Amino acid sequence: MKIFSSETGHNYNTYTFAYANYCVREENDKLSDIYNLGYLPYSGSPEAKNIFYMARSARVPLNSFNMSSENRRVAGKFDGSFERTSTPINQFKTDDDSFLSFCTEYFLKRHGPGVMPLERLKTILNSGIIANIVSYKNKTEPVAYVFEVSDGRMTHFWFSFYDLSLANQSLGTWLMVDSARQAKTRGAEYFYVGTVYGQKALYKTAFENIEYWNGDNWTADIKKIKQLGREDNNRIIGLRDIWKGGLKTFDL
Repeated sequence: MKIFSSETGHNYNTYTFAYANYCVREENDKLSDIYNLGYLPYSGSPEAKNIFYMARSARVPLNSFNMSSENRRVAGKFDGSFERTSTPINQFKTDDDSFLSFCTEYFLKRHGPGVMPLERLKTILNSGIIANIVSYKNKTEPVAYVFEVSDGRMTHFWFSFYDLSLANQSLGTWLMVDSARQAKTRGAEYFYVGTVYGQKALYKTAFENIEYWNGDNWTADIKKIKQLGREDNNRIIGLRDIWKGGLKTFDL
């Protein structure tokens, strides 16, 4: 793998100099090794393939994973309600119009226009790192899809798309819990849940043994990650790092 950094901003008065950190996946690199160094797949540009960015990501060590009371509460709402099918991406019809519309409409209604245009969705599907697309159906109707990055040692719950009529019943959280259980059954060591920034992401801390990347190592200080999440709005910057300045990027 190749590591590089890109200057973001600075405050000379406090000797604070910020750089965004990236990893380029090279041939024979193991995804589990890249994730273990705090990197997640970058999907912000159609021009950037095999690029990973460092962030405050979080993961669940599956050898010590047990359902918390909150996990059990959410599981009780949906366990047994849907048919689950995990399909290798090379066997999934990723060009199916109804599937693509389901995913883009979900993001439009849930996160607003511009976050997941069709071009970005296709970039993600063609990234070469998705292992499986997990489908949840209620009889014949799709209820949710999950994109999983996976190798023998880890699974990353990368993107989920679901029926928003069930959002207030915590279907999104249940999908994550169900994926964690499946990953443990498969024998994976870690289950990655993406970034934890802002109050809205703190639902991920319902995993009692969750740990997060602090820029140097993985730490299980759950009080600290909750504090950081609650204070994140005070640390938002309006700058794009120099490397991204040369790319065509999606409006995230």
